Parts: sequence; C-alpha cells; structure tokens
Amino acid sequence: MEELVRAGRVTVNGEPAHIGARVGSSDVIRVEGRLVRAPKLQRGPRVLLYHKPEGEIVSRDDPAGRASVFDRLPPLRGARWLAVGRLDYNTSGLLVLTSDGELANRMMHPRYGLEREYAVRVRGKLSGDQIARLRAGIELGDGKAHCESVAEGGGEGANRWYHIVIREGRNRVVRRLFEALGLAVSRLMRVRFGPVVLPPRLKRGQYLELPPREARELLALLEFPLSARSLIPALLPSGEGRLDPPSLPSGEREGVRGRRGGGEGIASPAAARARRETRDRPRPPRAR
Repeated sequence: MEELVRAGRVTVNGEPAHIGARVGSSDVIRVEGRLVRAPKLQRGPRVLLYHKPEGEIVSRDDPAGRASVFDRLPPLRGARWLAVGRLDYNTSGLLVLTSDGELANRMMHPRYGLEREYAVRVRGKLSGDQIARLRAGIELGDGKAHCESVAEGGGEGANRWYHIVIREGRNRVVRRLFEALGLAVSRLMRVRFGPVVLPPRLKRGQYLELPPREARELLALLEFPLSARSLIPALLPSGEGRLDPPSLPSGEREGVRGRRGGGEGIASPAAARARRETRDRPRPPRAR
C-alpha cells in the first residue's frame, strides 16, 4: 500500500497523499480513483501486547474457574482477541494477541520460523555438556527439540538464570527440555516473540497496543497481504484508532500512555540479535 501512496495513486481531498499524512473521518480518501470509506479501512489487524502474570490461563473457558488473560483485555468491536500461541498457567511474560486469525497463524507457522526467547530460572547450573545438548537437540516424547542459543543470565546461590531461544511452540517444551537434563524450572518468562519484545516497563497485568507503524513492520516481515483495510493506520494521526490504556493508578497510567507510541514493542531481526548479544533485554527478577 505504501507503494501506491508513493506512486501518487492515493489522494486525500483530491490532493496526492504522502506517508504520515494526517487525516480524519471527514476526509475523502481515494485509491486509484475509487472512494474508500474510512469505517471499513479502520478494521485492519490489531496487535496487542500483554504482560501475562503467573496464575492466569490463556483460554476463555475453564471448568475450574481460574482467572483468564481475556478477563483483563479491552473489548474489541465486531471481533475478538486471538492469542498467538499460549503460555502455561505458571509461565509469565509476553503474550501477543491480534484481531486477525491469518496474522496469528502466520506468527505461529513454522514457515516463518519466528524465534521465542525465554528467561529461565533453574535450580542448579548448566554444565558445558548440558548446554551443548540443548543446542544440538534432545529427544522428547513428541520428537526432537533444540535451542537456537543459550546464554547465562546470572543468579545467586542454587538459582541460576538463562536466556534461551527456540523456534517452536510445543506444549511445555522449555520445561521438558530442562527436565530431560535433570533440572527443574522454577521460573519461566517469555521476553520476545519474533521481532516483538516485552517492553521493560510494562508491568504484569498491563497491556498496550502495538503502534500502527510497528504493526506494519510486523506484517511486512510475515509477508502479510496489505489490503485497502490497512491503509488508514498508515495515514491516521498518532493515537487515532487505538485502544485506550487500562485503568491504572495515576503514576502508572502516565507511563503506559507514554509507551504506546514509543516504539518499544518491536525490533528488527538485526536489532533483536544485537539485543541478545548485549543482553539489553528485560532483566529477570533477582534470585532470592
């Protein structure tokens, strides 16, 4: 769609549009001469980042009546939030949700090979041989699994932190990898999904919507077809068409509002690699 804008095929009130143009609901937008109605354009894929705490399930139906992540999310008119993968009841960290099923499928599909990065706390220290086994692959009950990378993250006493990267989302795969080595995982936190990183200051139980520009970068990475529906987010002024932040105490509310357009939610693959190398990532809680 940006190519159409650059080629002069998109007009706003009869004038050629440009990337970042400020438009409102009263403006007349045409694509290659055809009138495009704003209400239809505003229903592009939405991407929400949620910092899941431990003790919540990623499901709308639970016979045990446990708390659900969906209880905390904002309403979505004419659609519902779809979780991109799941996090176990006792796992915390980044949960990506979207209003578009095709986008969710692409993020999870092996074809795109999106990395998942976790901060893992275990009782005990990995030996060089165990790290080599994690990288080479370990046979589990449902097939072989391996880590793309394993990096030490510090710790005190018997508790040690590690940052690992995998490219799959099988059930409890991280915990099972460490169990196969004879190590019990005491804390597990997802800090990145593909190029989407958990904003360091997003507290547990809070959410924010990925800004339109960063959402478009994610769509481009996944070769998501940009239809006329996705034009308006590229043209809307900052803040229009987004979700309001959750109700928070005044001090916390100020922080969430400032982060919504701050570009903290997504990083390019190169930036993600640099983040891993420098360990400039959300730090795990200090071991007690």
